Amino acid sequence: MKKQKNVSICTGGGGPAEPVLQKECVLTDNVNVNCHAELDSASGRHGVLPLTLDRFRNRLARLAKNGTAKSVVFALCLGSLAQFGMTPPEAVLCLADRLSVKKYAFTMAEILLSLTIIGVVAAITLPSLTGNINERTWNTQRKALYARFSQAIALMPALNGYGTYVEESSSGAGDAEDTLAETFITSGLSQVLKINNICDADHIEDCGIVSAITTLDGNKVDTPTNWLELNSQMTSYAFGSQTVNIPNAKAAAFETQNGESILTFYNKACVSSLAESALYLKQNKVCANFMYDLNGNKGPNTVGKDIGFITALYPIDTVVVAPYPQVKNAADTSQSSWNEASSFCTKQSDEYRLPTLDEAVGLFINRELLGLNNLGGSQDIWTSTVYAQDRTQAWYMSIDTGDAKPAAKTVKYPAVRCIKRN
Repeated sequence: MKKQKNVSICTGGGGPAEPVLQKECVLTDNVNVNCHAELDSASGRHGVLPLTLDRFRNRLARLAKNGTAKSVVFALCLGSLAQFGMTPPEAVLCLADRLSVKKYAFTMAEILLSLTIIGVVAAITLPSLTGNINERTWNTQRKALYARFSQAIALMPALNGYGTYVEESSSGAGDAEDTLAETFITSGLSQVLKINNICDADHIEDCGIVSAITTLDGNKVDTPTNWLELNSQMTSYAFGSQTVNIPNAKAAAFETQNGESILTFYNKACVSSLAESALYLKQNKVCANFMYDLNGNKGPNTVGKDIGFITALYPIDTVVVAPYPQVKNAADTSQSSWNEASSFCTKQSDEYRLPTLDEAVGLFINRELLGLNNLGGSQDIWTSTVYAQDRTQAWYMSIDTGDAKPAAKTVKYPAVRCIKRN
């Protein structure tokens, strides 16, 4: 008696409401024609014909097409083809060649869901990624511009004396003459710096200067076009016996060969430091202040990003500074000694430190665009500059007024401003 095995074969069209037909197929050790006949019957054919390899392949293909359970078809095919001397790998190739196997793909809903998830992730990550790239680009450009300015200004014989300034007559006849900043650029800077375009006070927008910018503390303000708009303490200020009177000269602009737009404020009467040993004012030590925009009017036109400042002090042996204050938390309003103020800055970051006395002047000149006049309280800040005549003292400066004087390092002042250097 030969071994037998019953196998259930499920056929049907595959629809959810179509009844499923159960058939018994008896397999023996040999090729069982009756088994194949049952398969043939399930596929819609009647009668038993001599079984050949090609005929059996075709019948299996019809079974698969009509919806017969694939697992049964595979089992029968592998078992029966073995009887024709085919190895299992050859039988598998036969299946792949003959059986119509259903292929699966993503539905439209799945594709839309995937695209939505990708879009959300991109919306979250791309701004941060773009911002980081822009920040690195601006930092590189800022340092390169500062280096070019420092080298160019060092080649100038002196920074004072350029241009003329004549006040408008009281009759308002329109005979005012103000060529200070424009002449400083055309006759001075252009000789030592590669400049593509120069614009007078009435056409600064032609050099890429925008009409409004965003300050470091997030306020939007009109772009200053003269000294008084830049800093109300620059044109006239008196402290004790000292008085500063600087012509309220208009700004002029130019474009560099590298594409930066530079708005220039100029003081033709700037003087050198006289190694003052007591309180003195710094306004008249400022020869020029440059507000630069690294990418012209493209935006974001924000201080601390594409907009910054370079200040030149003293007509001879000029010092060029470009302090970059830390945003908001760079201000400590508690009482701090000189050592405590220095420690406060280094704790913020390794990049930050107290400004030098000259860098503090740069902060003072550009205080409104840096937001340093909106922090409240006294603006007397420590600098890192030690008093030469007495090393136990250091210079401090008022961001409110521009005056500076030495004080004992143990004295505590109510504000600390930290900067990083280009």
